[in-house]
Amino acid sequence: MTQEDGDLDSLVRKRIRALRVAQGWSLEELATRARLSQSTLSRIENGQRRLALDSLVTLARALDTTLDQLVETATDDVVTSPMIDAARGQMRWPIKGEPGMTVIRQRMTEPPPDNPSRMRAHPGREWLVVLSGTAILMLGHRRFRIETNQAAEFPTMMPHAIGAEGGPCEILGIFDRDARRGHQRDNGTGDGGGDGSGESADRDPGH
Repeated sequence: MTQEDGDLDSLVRKRIRALRVAQGWSLEELATRARLSQSTLSRIENGQRRLALDSLVTLARALDTTLDQLVETATDDVVTSPMIDAARGQMRWPIKGEPGMTVIRQRMTEPPPDNPSRMRAHPGREWLVVLSGTAILMLGHRRFRIETNQAAEFPTMMPHAIGAEGGPCEILGIFDRDARRGHQRDNGTGDGGGDGSGESADRDPGH
């Protein structure tokens, strides 16, 4: 066994114990859930028993996680820099752990549109937090005022638009894969352009 393999082996054992403790479970409780004997689980945690794939799959399921998450290791690219779209005033970060998820930071200056026809709807979900200023979220026929440090989460199948109130605001939005695709279709681009409103806020706060 190489040092790298040994480090991973030790990490997985520590992770199993940490997840069990975090759930408030005793060895007996997790062993029962995983259909293992208590002594087997104890030897797995203590490094006295070989980590078998079938046992890891069973333990991952019992701990409400996945095998990939149970054995994942830290990567070198922990810190990433944003992709900057100066024309739209955006910063974008892809989320590696959730393929298809994207984080966007956007400065908005215009209020949301008064015309409902400029509101957009498409599959997906979005989550946003206001970093500064006040944002207005139009969701169907409802109007939500979102202050600094407040957040909103909504299904994008509802017609929606986002804009600023009383001056510029900055938002940080998280979009799932379907929501990002909806933005790309709305913008007529394939580069993932768009923000919490689907367009550059300085030009078109409609989604």
